[in-house]
Amino acid sequence: MTTDLGLLTTAAGKWEAMAGELQKVETRYGDSVQKITMGDSWAGVSAGSAKSGFAGTRYEYSAAQIQAKAIGSLLRDAHEKFTDLKQKLESARDDAIAAGMTVSEQGYVAFDWSRLTASERSAYHHDPDGEASIRTAVTKWQQHVDDRVKAVAELDQNVKLALDAVVVDSNKDALGKGADMSLSGFNAGAEGDLTKAVKAAQAAKADASDVKPREDPLKVTGPDVGFSISGVKNGKEGGVKAYADLFHLNAEGKSTKGGIDFSGVYDVYGGARSTANYGFTNKGLTGKAEVSAGIRELVGGKAEYGYLGAYERTEVFAGGEAAVSAGAGQDGLNAGAKAFAGAKASVAGGGELAGIGAGGTAEGWAGAGAEAKVTFGKEDDGKWHVGGKVGLALGLGGSVGGEFTIDPHKVSDAFGDAADAVGSWFD
Repeated sequence: MTTDLGLLTTAAGKWEAMAGELQKVETRYGDSVQKITMGDSWAGVSAGSAKSGFAGTRYEYSAAQIQAKAIGSLLRDAHEKFTDLKQKLESARDDAIAAGMTVSEQGYVAFDWSRLTASERSAYHHDPDGEASIRTAVTKWQQHVDDRVKAVAELDQNVKLALDAVVVDSNKDALGKGADMSLSGFNAGAEGDLTKAVKAAQAAKADASDVKPREDPLKVTGPDVGFSISGVKNGKEGGVKAYADLFHLNAEGKSTKGGIDFSGVYDVYGGARSTANYGFTNKGLTGKAEVSAGIRELVGGKAEYGYLGAYERTEVFAGGEAAVSAGAGQDGLNAGAKAFAGAKASVAGGGELAGIGAGGTAEGWAGAGAEAKVTFGKEDDGKWHVGGKVGLALGLGGSVGGEFTIDPHKVSDAFGDAADAVGSWFD
């Protein structure tokens, strides 16, 4: 009731003035810096890179203006709606007082006994129906005032929701759709109408709540020991496994923001393990054995937007490990061997477009070891993998590797969508 709502329009005016200043900067940038890439005096790869980069910078100047104007508009809408609701609350208070009630500064409604004469007060106190009618009237007016207060509180939360959302980059012209080069820049799709902005923000919030986290995002196990052995039967591999786990911590999560799907994993293991698998199954002939002891930490993340994706992974290991593997069958072939003792750190990254991906790894080793591996075939993730890795260290060394992947399902879907788009264009 005592808030100076005029401050909202004052702030709106400053945001709108800011948009005007940003327009001046955009114009100067276009006439000076960006203009360098427009002529014929500069050509080549650097010119092409500069042209897209400078266009991206000017896009942000333009998007900043749109965002500033939208914030100003939201603040003006908020002023108008707050003023209207405040007047309705004042009117509700006045109506309650006119009906014989008192309304405190905190909004509590009570019957105004001071308006009654002594005989009238006595009559009410001795009339059960009279006191009941007073209680009913007080309850009715209290609810009337409470409803008006609640409407102001709801508007306050909606304005906050809209202001939080308007400064988040919509990326409507990013990822090849326009000149936008930043996924976290200014919002060129900022909505200045408060009613529309609230609906959009509520819908986005509902979509985000639909992304269910894993039931157990953090799992911790250990210590534990075990041993198992199984023979080859019913088309399954035989195997031997022995382990002594000191601890194992694993955390995974997924979320979606701005139409981009993010996923991440954090995994730490300490202990010793040895495994061996062998057999001839419907997938072909396979055999592998591995033994390791030490501490291993892995951190990885992935982002996907439609048919475009990128990933990164870092891993640190301290201990010893040795492995040998070979396999051949209808899904391809693989072979590899490694032995290492010491400490090593690795980083990996890559990307994927329309189901076709490429990536690489690099490791730094402090210790002694050697590794060689080649892969060509279909793995458990359903993708076809073609890659290799080689490494060597005597004191200090490392390894490098590369891989290409093909996801038949994504490739098929991408070509199908492309065909549909071409068909729609011709239609």
